[in-house]
Amino acid sequence: MGRGLSTLLRRVPTLAPPKPISAANKRAVLDQLNVTDRRANRALRLLALAGGTLVFLVLIAIVYQVIDGASLAFSTYGFGFIGHKTWNPPANQYGGLTFIYGTLVTAVGALVLSTILGVSIGLFLSLMAPRRVAAVIGPLVEMLAAVPSVVLGLIGIYLLLPFIRSDVEPALHSVLGFTQIFGPAQPVGNSPFAAILVLTIMVVPIIAALTRDLFLTVPRELRDGAEALGATRWEMIRGVVLPTTQTGITAACVLGFGRAIGEAIAVAFVIGGVPAMHLSVFESGNSMAAVIATEAPSAISNLQTSALFYLAAILLVMGITTNLTAQRISRRGSRMR
Repeated sequence: MGRGLSTLLRRVPTLAPPKPISAANKRAVLDQLNVTDRRANRALRLLALAGGTLVFLVLIAIVYQVIDGASLAFSTYGFGFIGHKTWNPPANQYGGLTFIYGTLVTAVGALVLSTILGVSIGLFLSLMAPRRVAAVIGPLVEMLAAVPSVVLGLIGIYLLLPFIRSDVEPALHSVLGFTQIFGPAQPVGNSPFAAILVLTIMVVPIIAALTRDLFLTVPRELRDGAEALGATRWEMIRGVVLPTTQTGITAACVLGFGRAIGEAIAVAFVIGGVPAMHLSVFESGNSMAAVIATEAPSAISNLQTSALFYLAAILLVMGITTNLTAQRISRRGSRMR
C-alpha cells in the first residue's frame, strides 16, 4: 500500500514556482494602467461636461421660449400685468394678480401644514419609532411622492370635496370664522382650501424624507449627553436636534414650497377655476399653473396665449428663485457645520 502511494505521488506533476516579474514588466503594467486610468478620467470628465452643458442649454431654451411667447403680452401690458386683476378672454383683457394671489395662498397654506406634518413624521421615524416600525412607515411615506398628481386630483374630487363641504368648512367657520379667512361654507367645496389639502399630501413626503435624514445626522453623543443631564426627550429635540438642523429644515421647506407653486393638474381639479380674489379660503379661486393647464389648449387669441406665457414666466422666476434659495440655505448650513 505504501509503495503504491509513493509511486502515485511521484507521477503527480509538481507545480513550478512562479517566475519573478522583472522590473521592466512591472513598469510596463503600471504604465498601461495609468494610460487606462487617464482615458477613463478623460471620458468621465467629458461625459459630465456634456451632461452639465446639455442641462444648461435646455434651461436656456426653456427661458427663451417662455420669454418669446410672453413678448406680446409684455409689450401690451408691461409690468402692469402683475398688478392687474381682470381676466376676460372675450374682451382681450388680461391680468395676473388674481392667479399670483391664488398660487401664493395655496402654496403658503400647504407649506404650513406640510411643515408641521413633515417635521413631525421625520422626528418620529428618526428618533422615536422602533427600527422595524420606521423601516415599514418610512418607505410608505416616500411612496406618496410617487402617486401621480392626476390621481390625487381625482381623490380630491371624490373624497376630499364632499368631506370638506359637509364637515370641515362648517366646523372651521364656527370656530375661526371671526378671522374672515374661514368664511361661510360653500355648496360646492371647490376652493383654495381643498387645493391646500391636496398640495399638503404632495409636499409632506418631500419634507418628511429630507428632515428624517437630517435628524439622523445629529451625533448620538449630543442627544445622549442632553438626556444624561436630565433633559426630557422633548427638551433634547428642542434644544439639540432642531437647532442643529434648522438650516436643513428651512431648505427642505423651501423645496416643498417650490413643489407646491408648480403643481397644475391636481390643483385645477379642486380649486374652482374662478379668476377671483377672496379673503376666505372657502371661496373658489385659481392659480397660475392651473389656469395655464386648463386654458392653454383652448386659447381664443394670440394675446391670451401670450398672457398665459407671461404667467408661465412669472412661475418660472418663482421656481428658479425658490430652488436657488434652498441651495444657498443648504450651503450656508454646511459651512456652519
